Amino acid sequence: MKKTAVNFLLLLFAALVMALAIWGPEAISGYRDKSVLNEIHVKDGEGEGEGYRYSLSRSDKLFILAEALNSQTLSESESYAGERQEASGEAYGETAGTYAFIVNHRGPSDREIKEEELFGVVNEGLETLKKLGILPDSVREADRSAYDAVLYSAIDVLEPRNNVAVWKVSLSNIQKNNDRGNRLIDAYIDADDGKLYEFYVRTERTWADMDPDEIAGKWSGYLGLEAPQPYEGNNPLMEMTPYFKKYVFPGTGKGNTTATVGYYDGIQELFVKISR
Repeated sequence: MKKTAVNFLLLLFAALVMALAIWGPEAISGYRDKSVLNEIHVKDGEGEGEGYRYSLSRSDKLFILAEALNSQTLSESESYAGERQEASGEAYGETAGTYAFIVNHRGPSDREIKEEELFGVVNEGLETLKKLGILPDSVREADRSAYDAVLYSAIDVLEPRNNVAVWKVSLSNIQKNNDRGNRLIDAYIDADDGKLYEFYVRTERTWADMDPDEIAGKWSGYLGLEAPQPYEGNNPLMEMTPYFKKYVFPGTGKGNTTATVGYYDGIQELFVKISR
């Protein structure tokens, strides 16, 4: 009798285990569904625009922008490329890579400089460059009515969250007879804080009046970069002008960035530009 009772309990336990194995997962799933369905749940996630919020150092921004600018056809990217080409007798080439420089059709975000406030920021930047001695005081303010402004995104295609929004400001060339002396011609401006990454300015100065080492050092300080290092092996054919000097800025991420301080003698234009 006792053995029969033990066998019955073992059989009952086995049946219970089998029942739990068959219906248990379904019952648990149903219970969890009831706790999730028809309820509002809030969870932080990476949504649209999250890439913009990804924090980049100034060195990383400079590197991404340099790579992106090199990915485009330069002869189409600069409004006054023809004049510079004519002044030097050289032609632009084409480059390509895994970076893109595209028009930002979504417009500036809440964190970025709006077009209506852009030229106030540009003129503040010009004033700062004058105080640093990079530009002469004779350079005129940028009048909004005389310039074109387009918002771009420089993007690391393989890691799209690594992107930099910049305004490109160019003196309008619709009126061919505009006086371009002592004026900003082209500039790429950080859409976050208004820093001038790259610029071309007509001045009354000559190359003999300029100290490229001093300009590069003050420009790097203005951007908050490490001190520039000399670029090894300056080839006189690297630029469309014989008046230039190149520098290397150590990167914090993927690589270094090259900056060029130069001068187009025929049109009296000082430039600071970035490249890889």
